[in-house]
Amino acid sequence: MDTGLSVELIDMAITPEEFFVEGLIEQSPPSPSIFLHVSMKPDGRSEGDHDAPRDMILPYISRVLMEDDIDDKISDHPRLLQVQQPFAQILSSPSFGANTDNTANSSGENALDSALSKGAGVVRAFLKGMEEANMLLPKDNGVNESSSKSGVKKRYNSDEHLEEEEEVRRTRKSVVMIKEPEDICAHEMLDDMMLRSDETYIRGMEKLRIAMAKEVEKSSRKGVRKAVRNLLDIHELLTLCAQAVATNDRRRAHELLKQIKQHASETGDATQRLAQCFAKGLEARLVGTGSQLSQFLMEDHLSIVEFLKAYNLYMAACCFNNVLLIFSRMTIMQAMVGKRRLHIVDYGMRHWFHWAGLLHLLATREGGPPEVKITAIGHPHLRPCPAEQVEEIGCRLTKCAHKFGVPFNFHAMRKNWDAVCIEDLNTDTEEVLIVNDHFNFSSLMDESIFFDDPNPKDTVLHNIRKMRPHVFIQSILNCSYGSSYLSRFREVLFYYTAIFDMFDATMPRESKSRVVLEQGLFGRYALNIIACEGVDLVERPERYRQWQARNQRAGLRKLPLEPNIVKVLKDKVRSCHHKDFFICEDDQWLLQGWMGRILFAQSTWVAEGASLG
Repeated sequence: MDTGLSVELIDMAITPEEFFVEGLIEQSPPSPSIFLHVSMKPDGRSEGDHDAPRDMILPYISRVLMEDDIDDKISDHPRLLQVQQPFAQILSSPSFGANTDNTANSSGENALDSALSKGAGVVRAFLKGMEEANMLLPKDNGVNESSSKSGVKKRYNSDEHLEEEEEVRRTRKSVVMIKEPEDICAHEMLDDMMLRSDETYIRGMEKLRIAMAKEVEKSSRKGVRKAVRNLLDIHELLTLCAQAVATNDRRRAHELLKQIKQHASETGDATQRLAQCFAKGLEARLVGTGSQLSQFLMEDHLSIVEFLKAYNLYMAACCFNNVLLIFSRMTIMQAMVGKRRLHIVDYGMRHWFHWAGLLHLLATREGGPPEVKITAIGHPHLRPCPAEQVEEIGCRLTKCAHKFGVPFNFHAMRKNWDAVCIEDLNTDTEEVLIVNDHFNFSSLMDESIFFDDPNPKDTVLHNIRKMRPHVFIQSILNCSYGSSYLSRFREVLFYYTAIFDMFDATMPRESKSRVVLEQGLFGRYALNIIACEGVDLVERPERYRQWQARNQRAGLRKLPLEPNIVKVLKDKVRSCHHKDFFICEDDQWLLQGWMGRILFAQSTWVAEGASLG
């Protein structure tokens, strides 16, 4: 892409599709090849390292400060490349590869440490420069958030910016023409997921069955015993390396990392892929810049098509999300029997597109569709659903509801979750109030970080109790980090071993979308868990019995599981998915897992003392 065009792309308004990519998190590391043409001077500066033109830097600064989405290849300008280069050196260094040179010595380790330290310093300097440059931006220009008919957001109202905006408008039109094929494909995939979700997943499962049958035909069982032994060896090496990292035994840790990487590959078997994923986190923690590297990786973006392909593969191969979404829909449909108004409060909107399936069910129910309102509480700081972009979701769902003939109202809320209360929701006594959380509350700080009482996690639950919903639907990751680094490492190691083994049994090894899932989406969370501490941790999950105790302390009462819903879900898992998936019940929790390990859990709750019906 032309450099000038890349500069103009910085100021593009985010589309719903670009928002959707931020939905999941975590994407494959960018190729460092874009830095290879930048030669360095003796003083460490790149060739052509001069002051960037004002008309390039200021839009870029403004875009970053607005936290808008930025294309992977924004610009090849040396100033921007200088900032990114230390991190690219880390990712492209042999230490991150699957097959490293055994002759590497401590000098290579010191070089890596130096690169990471330099990267952190450059980032701090760059951020300080952005703050100083932002002070030069016009202060008296109001922000007009309404868009013109051509879809251009006008950020400045002064006459001096009109000519610049007209140029941006012309550039955007050309960009739309350039990206048209991918945009069309993304639109079609999103329409299939929202309007024809069941048919989409059935087609995906059929394609996956054919692909896996072909792979089984080509494979043999000769390597089974060796694979089991490799798994044990890798687990031992990873655990020993984590111990060395925890005690700051750098020499021992580097030696173990060399051994791990000899068995690591993002396209190998489940054990090799797991080793590839965990080695990155261990190395980042070892050199002490895990938080910077984690943030650097988290902020990259897949194309919308790449992400949708990976997500559809996950939905076709695994029963977990299918069960979660069907459980939520059936629970809501049961609560709506004989009712005419529905109000859903959704924290995080992690699976926002599945509400389209609920709208379709409500449209076809006996007696006609009810009035539906969704209050979307986007997380103000974290992905996958930044609050400033939740409105884009509302546009898509509104169109979908109109197509199905369902009266619909969408309300987006920008607020810290622990500050959301009943007064913010505009509820009335005639509506059925549903509060929903799909895996998002694990991102809230708890007593391990927040020492005041109550902590944000408990505060949110107390506020939900005060809302007195007809049903609070809770979906959780069944995982607990414990109180030490080693206990957290062991827990996530066993958890991800089950996930990667499940991927290996249900997805073809040559699938590019599988690599996106493992090393991109799941891998980046693993890197954060392994390399970071304290407030830098993105997730703080708990086991379902820990959540049960926390909910009960907040004044919530667990509802019994509906036998007909459980039966439907069990039949679906047994008939449509791999034999090693399991679904069971324990103390009114619906549990899902793989080969005996519980990975996910769901339950329903009401406020203590609330009447049923």
